Amino acid sequence: MSEITKKSTSRREFLKNTGRIAAASALATSIGPRVYAAENNTIKVALIGCGGRGTGAASNALNVKSGPMKLVALGDVFERRLDRSYDNLKKQYKEKVDVPKDRQFVGFDAYKHAMDCLSPGDVAIFATPPAFRWVHFAYAVKKRLNVFMEKPVTVDGPTSRRMFKLAKEATAKNLKVGVGLMSRHSRALEELAKRVHDGEIGDLILQRGYRMGGRACTTGPKPKNGNELLYQIQRFHSFIWASGGMYSDYYIHIIDHLGWMKNAWPVKAQTLGGRHYRRDSVDQNFDHYAVEYTYADGTKFDFDGRAMTGCKGIYSSYLHGTKGVAIASRSGDCGMPSSTYKGLNPTRSNLLWESKVNRAERNPYQNEWNDLVDAIRNDKRYNEAKRGAEASLVTSMGRMAAHTGQEITYDEILNCDHEMAPGLDKLTMDSAAPLQAGADGKYPVPQPGILKKREY
Repeated sequence: MSEITKKSTSRREFLKNTGRIAAASALATSIGPRVYAAENNTIKVALIGCGGRGTGAASNALNVKSGPMKLVALGDVFERRLDRSYDNLKKQYKEKVDVPKDRQFVGFDAYKHAMDCLSPGDVAIFATPPAFRWVHFAYAVKKRLNVFMEKPVTVDGPTSRRMFKLAKEATAKNLKVGVGLMSRHSRALEELAKRVHDGEIGDLILQRGYRMGGRACTTGPKPKNGNELLYQIQRFHSFIWASGGMYSDYYIHIIDHLGWMKNAWPVKAQTLGGRHYRRDSVDQNFDHYAVEYTYADGTKFDFDGRAMTGCKGIYSSYLHGTKGVAIASRSGDCGMPSSTYKGLNPTRSNLLWESKVNRAERNPYQNEWNDLVDAIRNDKRYNEAKRGAEASLVTSMGRMAAHTGQEITYDEILNCDHEMAPGLDKLTMDSAAPLQAGADGKYPVPQPGILKKREY
């Protein structure tokens, strides 16, 4: 077992015990459920998953201006990542970060201890690898906590079905749930969606999306004597069970916002993909994907993804209608300005509209938090879990089509019985990893046309 594993396990046991003591003493010392929300209208926040993505989400939460916010608990399976997140947030936000050692939890049960520090109506942030999303969401719904969870929220059919059920339960309990598909909170894309739905460029007949850049998600062989499970979690982009791989984690934003523009989800996908220049990498990703999504009315959506150094980079999205065209994202997942044009050529002379967003609302990451907290404080209906699961499932549909070499329908991916990592709610530091390497140290990879019913 690695040094970090030994240290984390030791601290996990220590904090498990001190966490119980703290929970018990809270009843007597008023450090428990009601101290913030009841006394001064403060919303308490717990961060589960303390990497860069989670730390960024916590920062956005603490930047909300509509009322007091306070970070009160942290949880992760890596002690060093938790420590780094705490140091960065404490340095930046000082009094808004109240996370003593007995509210810093390390281990696979850290999510429970962190959420136990909250009261109903507070907010839990989930920014662990996506495979764990349903585990953490189920506990939050049980605890009646509002949630912000990063995308994707599912990686396969069984977890998608689970997430749809949890989304309904959250709605029944009037919980507010945000999902980190920030394009939906881009004020430029909001206006574009309205214009497209109102017919400004006519009926949509084609959509195009691109994310093509340098190499990514290449993972070398596991270090000797390292913990296999932690190795895969730390490099979650490289393993399909943990994240849906590069395809799901990188491509979901454009897939999501183009589905929004169409006001529908594709019903099937056929895809090309392959691996090149892998050298000693043991990850499961393809280097390139070319997807043809089809909507129920026959409209096509073409998506191209590539992660190969030295090739032309394109990162944008487009709409083609019967009366004109639109640029949805000019650069990145939701890069402004969005614009519409008459005719087929997006030239200045054909410009119909170009987005203009006030400075205070130009950051969609902050917008999604402002919108979530507004819904919490003003008791507005707000639950993005179902839509987040749909976007995740449609993304997985394209990925599965590439990895199997088959045309995959929405119903087929939804009802696929291959759960890539069952039992994630029962993991411990000593558990076996969901994926095992062969004698050559390499992990199973997709074999299109050979494995037709599952991805590996």
